[in-house]
Amino acid sequence: MSDINAFIEDQIKSNDVFLFMKGTPDFPQCGFSGQTVQILNYLGVEYASANVLENDELREGIKTYTNWPTIPQLYVKGEFVGGCDIVREMFQAGELQEHLSSNGIAVQQAG
Repeated sequence: MSDINAFIEDQIKSNDVFLFMKGTPDFPQCGFSGQTVQILNYLGVEYASANVLENDELREGIKTYTNWPTIPQLYVKGEFVGGCDIVREMFQAGELQEHLSSNGIAVQQAG
């Protein structure tokens, strides 16, 4: 296993919710990463993240790791959930909140 795969595994296993994104949660550097951050923040979910723009090896490595061509990529309890479109669709259908809750992740229910 390469060093980058070891880094990816460590991040997704040691954080209940982890987001590989372009930019940071405070300063997303693409619209898709920004939308995903907005959804997670709206739900009040605690998550960690990595900025793939800071490391080309990570940027390519995460795509290979999941066999998924786009970023952002969201993981819950070590499991790949999806990219922005999937996260948004799951959120709109209430499935993301259910998935997080069923995995023991605290979610704020907006009233």
